[in-house]
Amino acid sequence: MDSLVYYCPQPRSIFLQELIQLSHKPTDQGFSTASIHAGYEPDEYYGSINVPIYASTTFAQNGPNELRRGYEYTRVGNPTITVLEQTVAALEGAEYGRAFSSGMAATDILFRILLKPGDHIILGNDAYGGTFRLIDTVFVAWGVEYTVVDTSNVDEVKAAIRDNTKLIWVETPTNPALAITDIEAVAKAAEGTDAKLVVDNTFASPYLQQPLKLGAYAVLHSTTKYIGGHSDVVGGLVVTNDQQLDEELLFMQGSIGPIPSVFDAYLTGRGVKTLAVRMDRHCDNAEKIAEFLDSRPEVSTVLYPGLESHPGHEVAKRQMKRFGGMISVRFAGGEEAAKKFCTSTKLICLAESLGGVESLLEHPATMTHQSAAGSQLEVPRDLVRISIGIEDIEDLLADVEQALDQLPQ
Repeated sequence: MDSLVYYCPQPRSIFLQELIQLSHKPTDQGFSTASIHAGYEPDEYYGSINVPIYASTTFAQNGPNELRRGYEYTRVGNPTITVLEQTVAALEGAEYGRAFSSGMAATDILFRILLKPGDHIILGNDAYGGTFRLIDTVFVAWGVEYTVVDTSNVDEVKAAIRDNTKLIWVETPTNPALAITDIEAVAKAAEGTDAKLVVDNTFASPYLQQPLKLGAYAVLHSTTKYIGGHSDVVGGLVVTNDQQLDEELLFMQGSIGPIPSVFDAYLTGRGVKTLAVRMDRHCDNAEKIAEFLDSRPEVSTVLYPGLESHPGHEVAKRQMKRFGGMISVRFAGGEEAAKKFCTSTKLICLAESLGGVESLLEHPATMTHQSAAGSQLEVPRDLVRISIGIEDIEDLLADVEQALDQLPQ
């Protein structure tokens, strides 16, 4: 028998159901140990240390509807994808995890499950532009209503809850203003209502923050970012402790097919093995760069939760292990200075996305968040978002300094 524990999408025996329960038990290992070992053990046939890439669309059956270890067709389950799901679930302290082809695919599926025509969603005023676009176009046309609030203000969240509110969508830290929401406080505000709290944990990663332990119903990740960590694979993942939600996610995976390719799942799983050591380096570098930026006259505001001046600093200190690798900066010279800075760095590349080993920066108002222009989520045009990588800090500081020196004083 294989020592690799597989998840059976449609359990057909007591034996397989026992395997499922075992595989879904959250690990008590340390974070780095679980990153490397949770969800997979070398099989007894060849002893492969790494998860094999099961590049097969279909799987041989022992008889009609008699599956070998629970797999029949990759759209409804594949061993490589399963291992990634179990690993990230373990890191979040979750019972269940489901992987998708992108963060937005995962978001869309969650919305479809939790929202129906006539329902209401509460959305943060600094949500990711793609999330807002999906709600404001696709789901509004479907009959879903939304209210935008400052989720860092729990009273605003509580006041926005209606009888038909089914979902409270929280990013913390937010994208791109790095605002912090007290997850536990919002979860308590939702108690006694029909509203489910879902946290987009992409900016923090499971290493820095575990929202389920603070009362969240489900947690979403764009695994494209810190979990994959190398800017070479797109993906999304949802974790939860709710069995019914997990079953619905599984149904949507198989019925609609927004699954990652097995090669993408392999790459993401390879990336997650070094998440802890990468995140520590991201945080080390970001803390130093934030302090440097805060000292410069060209900068009007540094938005970084690690600075004591940040309004969410105390909450972040309480619910996060460290403060993350993302910094946003507002420039005294306005939009012109912001764009000039974006084109003046030499080491830090002007590009969308974040969370990779290399440092990136972008101008959200004209790039990732341009769909929010004119809305309640409009991003200030003097703001630049920087994803701090794991390069040598001396090189990053030198690059930031020379770029700032090119701005008008």
